[in-house]
Amino acid sequence: MADRITVIGWDGTPLTQAAAGALAGATLVAGAGYQLDALPVPERAERIGLADLRAAARKIADHRGTAVVVAEGDPGFFGVVRTLRRPEYGLELEVLPAVSSVATAFARAGMAWEDAQVVSAHGGRLRRAANVCRAHPKVAVLTTGGAGPSELALMLRGVPRTFVVCEALGTAEEDVTVLTSERVPDHDWRDPSVVLVIGNVPPAEAASGWLAGRPLDHPGPQRGWALPSRAYAGADADARRPRALPPHVRALALARLAPAPGDLLWTVGAGDGALAVEAARFGAAVVAVEAEPADCARISANARKAGVEVETAAGAGPEVLGALPEPDAVAVEQGGPAMVRAVAARKPGRVVAVARTLAEAGETRQVLDAAGYRTDGLLLQSAPLRAEPAGGGPSFGRGDYTLLIWGEPHD
Repeated sequence: MADRITVIGWDGTPLTQAAAGALAGATLVAGAGYQLDALPVPERAERIGLADLRAAARKIADHRGTAVVVAEGDPGFFGVVRTLRRPEYGLELEVLPAVSSVATAFARAGMAWEDAQVVSAHGGRLRRAANVCRAHPKVAVLTTGGAGPSELALMLRGVPRTFVVCEALGTAEEDVTVLTSERVPDHDWRDPSVVLVIGNVPPAEAASGWLAGRPLDHPGPQRGWALPSRAYAGADADARRPRALPPHVRALALARLAPAPGDLLWTVGAGDGALAVEAARFGAAVVAVEAEPADCARISANARKAGVEVETAAGAGPEVLGALPEPDAVAVEQGGPAMVRAVAARKPGRVVAVARTLAEAGETRQVLDAAGYRTDGLLLQSAPLRAEPAGGGPSFGRGDYTLLIWGEPHD
């Protein structure tokens, strides 16, 4: 193993005394080509690239001498340190960080960022990164070749966002461009360090808090989930319009849907949007489908009240699903077997459907079985506890039942 291994974070500014000293004494220096060309690498030192980080780590482990790894910004933040510390390499590191590219990007934008989400599009995770951008109004995305700002903007079509595209941060070629998302694909971008995706960010005084990152499943105005339906219906509840699923049904549906950051979930026939809002509070991106624009507006109002973002799509029938982005999970609250069949054709990882009758439950299960899903279900019966006068025994009100069918693809 190398006698000494120093990981230097470099942001384009002059090296610190400690970093310069480590570099001057190195017999092996690893880094990107532009970094090795720009820094005073000793002539005697062996140079290796970091395109294949694991191969570089093995070479460093076999080296006899002093090794330096040059990384961008803070190498412990979505950087090389995690890989170099893998136990199979047996490396002991000294890390000298610089300002992270994310901190630099927000500084260039003049924005606070303790309430931002930070995601990486590396390793084929662009779609999950885009889903976090759907669900959260302030996201920093670390991009890479083939998963850059244009590809990200195309995945966010129809979602109003402002992009702050930061190219070559810390170098003489640094460029920061601010565009609305629909204009981003019209440009050719260099491989940028970070892209800020900004939505409707609340005023700084309203967003401030004590927990960096502001977890995506933050409680908002009300703690808990599977809240009473009145928490979503509002004061102008109208029995003629679509109603929310009962809380106990929502609880089971959420358990089967398993919404999480990076997921995209549809709720079809979303009613008041109670299930959609609660899935968003778990951190998922959510599209709620309802037949009438007025119902979609009501869902949006309930989402704002809960402090989350929920996209809406107005329309009835399976054809409304055609324009929606690919889902990870779908809840069919209304629509029956025909809607379940259209949903299953998109191959989501999890499907939950509400059936109105036993016959409909059987047909729904057949549809999912035929589409290659492993299915199960429950008949949920409930009756509300009545308030009783002092000294009286408990009694229950009029009962209700719901049939819930769910499916996951066979392994």
